[in-house]
Formats: sequence, C-alpha cells, structure tokens
Amino acid sequence: MSIILVRHGETLLNVARTLQPADTPLSPTGLAQAAAVARRLADQGVGAIVSSDLPRARATADAIASATGLPVAETPLLQERNFGDLRGQSYDNLGFNPLTMTDAPPHGESADAFFKRVARAFDDAVQRQRGLAKPLVVVTHGLVIHAMLQRHLQLAAMHTMPARLGNTSVTVFSPEAPYPVDLVDCTAHLAGAVQDKAGSLSGG
Repeated sequence: MSIILVRHGETLLNVARTLQPADTPLSPTGLAQAAAVARRLADQGVGAIVSSDLPRARATADAIASATGLPVAETPLLQERNFGDLRGQSYDNLGFNPLTMTDAPPHGESADAFFKRVARAFDDAVQRQRGLAKPLVVVTHGLVIHAMLQRHLQLAAMHTMPARLGNTSVTVFSPEAPYPVDLVDCTAHLAGAVQDKAGSLSGG
C-alpha cells in the first residue's frame, strides 16, 4: 500500500504570488484541477481521504470524495504554515523569502513549530494508512509536502527535491520506514487550460 500526498488546486492568490489568508478558495481553474486529480485517483483506487481543513484543500478533497464515494476526514495538522500578519501580502514585494524564514511572523508560526506540526501530521497519516486495503490520500499544502519530503521521506537517486510543487501534484510514498518515495510532484493528469502555472507561488 501507499500514501498519496496531493497539493490543493490553484487559487487566484497562488497565481498572484500572494501569501494566502486561511479562507482562500479555489479558483475556477483550481476546481477543474481538483476534478482532474479526482478522476486520476478514482481510476487507481483509494482507501481513505484525509485533508487539511483550510477551504482550498478541503474543496480539493471534496472533489476526490465525490469521485470515489469516500468521506473526508479533516485535521488542522495538515494546514499550511501560518504566516500571520504577512498573509494577504505580495511575496515578491516583501524583500525577503518568508517561506524559508525561521522566526514566527507577527501572529504566525515559526519554522520550528511548523516542522513539529508536520511531524505529527506525518505520523498521523502513517497511522491512518495502517489497516487500509487501498492507498490513503492526504490533501494538503505545498510547504507541508515539501517538509515531508525534506525531513521524513527517502528520495531515490532518480528523484530530485522539487523547487516548487504544482497545484494538485501527486507524490506517492511507502508507509513503511524508511518511507521511500515512488513518485514526486506529478501533474500528468493536468492538460491544456488547467495545467499548473509554473510561476505561481507554491506555499504560503
């Protein structure tokens, strides 16, 4: 069996390269991307779905639920890093890279707190997958997936750490230590007008 990490679909703020408030919804393109990844996952079979409770992730998970007939379990452990008062601001106008800052922004989350939360989310996903006859789908955010790749998963020589993760990209790994990765940041289900926009912000 495996665990499938899915980044949420596109938002207008992704494309505008803006750090996103918690209530940011999917764009029309993001909804179409969610439907595309849902078809892909329904075709291969899914055992359960767990999602971040932020709307952009939950809407993506709901599309997968509709295609598979499965319910969605929510957990705040899978939320994107909280950038506090920086949310709503343009990434490119800040003058520094907030995605790699270690300190907590005002009313936000430090890198250390974020990584500890992601570790709990990772352990939770591995626990949820146990006993399933089909893969667990985990719908979450760019920085969460990147942190899991960086700190919890084993990339084979054939894989490289992605600089960014595409909207609705699929990353697949084994739920058994050392948690080898089979597929990284795959958006093969997206084509034409719903392709991932390479210049959009991945995280935040």
